[in-house]
Amino acid sequence: MIICVRLRDGAALPDLLDVARGISPVVQALPPDGALVDVAGAERYFAQDAAGLASVLRVRALAYAGADCALGVAPSPLLARMAARQAEYGTTVTVGDDPREPTVFLAPKPVSALPGVGTATARTLRAYGLGTVGRAAGVPLSTLQRLLGARTGREVYEKAHGIDRTAVVPDAASRGVTARRSFDHDELDRGAHRRALLSAAGELGVALRTDGQACRSLTLVVRYADGSSTARTRALPEASAHSPALTAVAYRMLDALGLQRARVRALSLRAEALIPADEVTHQLTFDPADERSRRLEETADRVRARFGPGAIGPGALAA
Repeated sequence: MIICVRLRDGAALPDLLDVARGISPVVQALPPDGALVDVAGAERYFAQDAAGLASVLRVRALAYAGADCALGVAPSPLLARMAARQAEYGTTVTVGDDPREPTVFLAPKPVSALPGVGTATARTLRAYGLGTVGRAAGVPLSTLQRLLGARTGREVYEKAHGIDRTAVVPDAASRGVTARRSFDHDELDRGAHRRALLSAAGELGVALRTDGQACRSLTLVVRYADGSSTARTRALPEASAHSPALTAVAYRMLDALGLQRARVRALSLRAEALIPADEVTHQLTFDPADERSRRLEETADRVRARFGPGAIGPGALAA
């Protein structure tokens, strides 16, 4: 059985992953605010069924990570994710492993609720009177393939019947590195937001270089005064542990949010999709500023290694 966790606050995802690994080693992050947990082996160890383990996970997440979450329990990742989407925060929706339960669970839902079914596909199905999963499941595979094409038709057919060939795979995203910055008060100043991101990106860069790793994507989570949050994930042009490159991507994500007079309580930046640094290929450039920046970074890392992490840093962060 699979548990899908959906967080109210995506900033707590790293802590949630640590809590989930205390129940099962098979944990897959679903950035920016979710995770899948395969509890097939844990059920016997804890002498509880999956629904019981979901309750344990929810209580531990709240106690140790301060994370409010909604959970879905089902025989497959597909159904678990849909169940978690239906669940209210603080509750669990369970789809049993009886062969009839997935059909009952799926039938009344709109086809757009199926993961991977976009607006255009759903519009086509509705035009032919197949607006619910139950109706889509009631027509032959060949009919769906004529309407949607061979590949998409087969995907919709299998998902409508609850068929899921994926598995929970612990991935690089679940082994990411996070830097958090909280403000002493709900911060309105955009310059303060950017300085916090500059500091966080620098911390991530140092941590990645120290561990001999690089990241291929970043996730930014902004937490507001009312407790709500916004999360954005963006792939890097090339895998990197170079602090200025991480900062540039973080700034673009912040700018894309278009925050106007937003009262920000905290920011977190997470480096994900990690790979060994020796596997990174850097695009050569004739820009002397880039080469100079990288040489300065190497020197700064040697200074930090000798005198401590606070020995040197960007002038913009100087008190």
